[in-house]
Amino acid sequence: MKWRTGRRSRNIEDRRSVRIPKKAAGGGIGIIVIALIAMYFGVDPTVFLSQQGPVSSIGTQTSTRQISPVENQLAEFVSVVLADTEDTWHVLFNKMGKNYREPNLVLFSGAVESACGYAQAAMGPFYCPADQKVYIDLSFYRDLKNRHQAPGDFAQAYVIAHEIGHHVQTLLGISEKIHSARSRVSQVEGNKLSVMQELQADCFAGVWAHHANRTRQILEEGDVEEALNAASAIGDDRLQQRGRGYVTPDSFTHGSSRQRVRWFRQGLKTGDVGQCNTFKADLRG
Repeated sequence: MKWRTGRRSRNIEDRRSVRIPKKAAGGGIGIIVIALIAMYFGVDPTVFLSQQGPVSSIGTQTSTRQISPVENQLAEFVSVVLADTEDTWHVLFNKMGKNYREPNLVLFSGAVESACGYAQAAMGPFYCPADQKVYIDLSFYRDLKNRHQAPGDFAQAYVIAHEIGHHVQTLLGISEKIHSARSRVSQVEGNKLSVMQELQADCFAGVWAHHANRTRQILEEGDVEEALNAASAIGDDRLQQRGRGYVTPDSFTHGSSRQRVRWFRQGLKTGDVGQCNTFKADLRG
């Protein structure tokens, strides 16, 4: 991916030097355990985080941890990708007659406090609609490469673009409607709504890639394959099979590998937000 000459975003919050003690007051550790168990059984951990709310009683401290040049370069890469999503979505929102409000992206190490609650790096990157920020521990990219066999800078960019897709859903009022609908249905039906929401975020990530490449020629040979590999690697079916040896489709919250690849391709091919309506599409297969 061609990124080194790209613009850097001003919306990066670097909290990597902030440490949150392991003994967290106010139920913080308990919600972590519940969320980690939820991840194992294929349930979206942010559901529990959003129920938890802000944990103001958790103390913090500053660390003198040395940040390696490699990690700093990765942070710079994240800043460039974030800036590129800003440029793309400003244009697309303008075409829709709307204003795009840029989110902040928070870099953290180990654990972080957000308006959606207390989260650990093990949960992976997430978007918090309550403060409209994306949170990511850069160690996730090591896991993406080693645990999920999905290396490559464009695979890393896809992850950011997916979380920005959730921000787009928030700005368009989609997230609020889904949250309201999930409160009125069974867990199985709620999971299906979650899958639709996640697949739409995948499609929005593809929309970003389509326009970023058309206007700024960011893609290099093999980049699309990297993103498709990442989308496939973090499908619910593959994660469940690897984690517990069997698959329970009713517990899917993000979509199967095939579905995630399909909807990223849809956005990448069309570049059209209107082609990402997963809520009216046939999601079978």
